[in-house]
Amino acid sequence: MDPRVREHAEIIVDHSTGIEAGDDIVIQMPPEAEDLAVALHELCGDRGANPVYLSHSERADRAFQRSSDDFELPEHRLALYEETDVFVIARGGKNVTEKSDVDPETTADYNRAMEPVKTERLSKTWCLTQYPTSGHAQLAGMSTEAYENFVWDAVSLDWDAQRERQANLEEILDEGEQVRIQSGEETDLTMSIAGNTALNDYGEANLPGGEVFTAPVRESLEGTVHFDMPLYRYGREIEDVRLRFEDGSVVSHSAGRNEDLLESILDTDEGSRYVGELGIGMNRAIDRFTYNMLFDEKMGDTVHMAVGSAYPDTVGDGNERNESAEHVDMIVDMSEDSTIEVDGETIQRDGTFVFEDGF
Repeated sequence: MDPRVREHAEIIVDHSTGIEAGDDIVIQMPPEAEDLAVALHELCGDRGANPVYLSHSERADRAFQRSSDDFELPEHRLALYEETDVFVIARGGKNVTEKSDVDPETTADYNRAMEPVKTERLSKTWCLTQYPTSGHAQLAGMSTEAYENFVWDAVSLDWDAQRERQANLEEILDEGEQVRIQSGEETDLTMSIAGNTALNDYGEANLPGGEVFTAPVRESLEGTVHFDMPLYRYGREIEDVRLRFEDGSVVSHSAGRNEDLLESILDTDEGSRYVGELGIGMNRAIDRFTYNMLFDEKMGDTVHMAVGSAYPDTVGDGNERNESAEHVDMIVDMSEDSTIEVDGETIQRDGTFVFEDGF
């Protein structure tokens, strides 16, 4: 076993989740990530925790979704999740486009049925990470060896130092009320974050981490945004997404590629036309775009927004939490001709923050 796999597992257990004796753990990974699952089982044994291994298959998911026309809440899976203390989930299948031929409306129906299961998982301690496989390497345009180095370098950061640097932005957002994002000629968007909480992601729920994120006040978004970086969703690439917001809701949209999938996402439910997350990438160890949102949204010089559900911990007591079966992140490149303002003060210009040299 590559020693970096063991290190990856140790970071998950000790830093990301803090697994302790007596914890009941669900470990959900594809067969390609079995080495990581083995290392996690060894560490759970060392610490007196109780793991259950769920081998996740995109092929099996595809088969089920294509053959069924009526999805119901899986009560047995919900019961497992209700009894679980910690979830560790890794991506890393062979074929990143495995589910590209599942009808978008079918995917939306399935997500609606699974929403209570997702909500239950998000209420527990959880960590989502990546195992480097040839399929994701190919998507990133990298050799398998280079992709392995990329993933494990990003996972093995000095997370204490990253937390301290990101705390500067966390404080600005926590104290702020109004945010304006401008980029190029097409993105000019305002929103309120008053009363909501900024969270410092330094490799806990997401590994790698490297962002500060919060939730906009649900009906506060006004303006337009051009998401100039593509995304993969359900095995299909969506490019050049443009959204226009009024009273917080998407009132018009377009995409340069797979607009039907974008439209299906926005039509999933009422909440899928509202933004549940505003995130600002701060991990400069992630220095290239790889078509993997777990990494891409953390890149320095980027902003991302997610249509759909808001994380409960980011929403203040006096504000409404946006709820949806979807949570789809999309990215704006902020490296040139771009600013972020908080309460009228510029806090980032062309990717450089006010608390950094060169601002």
